Amino acid sequence: MTWLRCPDPRPAATTRLICFAHAGGSATAYRDWPALLPETVELYGVQLPGRADRYGEPLPESLDALAAAVTEELVPLLDRRFALFGHSMGALVAYEVTRLLEERGLGPARLFASGCAAPHERPEYDFSGHDDDALVAQLTRLGGTESEILAHEELREIVLPYVRGDFRLVDAHRHRPGPPLRTPVSALVGDADPVVTPAQAGSWETLTAADFSLTVFPGGHFYLQPLRDRVVAEVARRLQPGERAGRGRVAPPGVSGAPGR
Repeated sequence: MTWLRCPDPRPAATTRLICFAHAGGSATAYRDWPALLPETVELYGVQLPGRADRYGEPLPESLDALAAAVTEELVPLLDRRFALFGHSMGALVAYEVTRLLEERGLGPARLFASGCAAPHERPEYDFSGHDDDALVAQLTRLGGTESEILAHEELREIVLPYVRGDFRLVDAHRHRPGPPLRTPVSALVGDADPVVTPAQAGSWETLTAADFSLTVFPGGHFYLQPLRDRVVAEVARRLQPGERAGRGRVAPPGVSGAPGR
């Protein structure tokens, strides 16, 4: 498979979790998750071109084209229950993949949208137009990229082109109006995220006709790295068959499923 990496194959798993990384990220962002997931869940990370073992391969021309390519490769894996998780840029890609799958009658059990404003309310950015120093400053502000990489000139020359390529896809993407998803959606966000507020994350609710949940964790844009155990536990809980999120339910920092809003 060109697009998918499975760090811990589980042939007997009843659910597959397909994970999409942030801009500049790779499938390895989720390599530690299987140890925290129940044995009934098999994880696949989506590997975009231009990085890791796909270094040198060109990115698709648009985020929609990227989503279409991933969708085609996913179809053979959808012989059992599955869900999609995406962080930041990955949430946008996962959303577009969900729309394409629903068109085929293959909607996931749940879409997890992490660290991302709802597509129809995202501010317009121009991160891809930054020069190298400004782009590094933005990455430093967001966190998630090791400072040693950003400070090393040769590593920057390797990393920044595909980071900028990812941002180009995100910057150019515009939400296409359409019917609400039939898929339940769970939004997750850090309470101190510098680019996504909990309210912006909560607006994912308007994009689904099914159940919705919002969980706010303590931390910034990459809250899910230091809180991996808690984030994966929340995902696993929402993946339990028959679990209903409850529309309009909002969790305070680090607490799932508390009523309010």
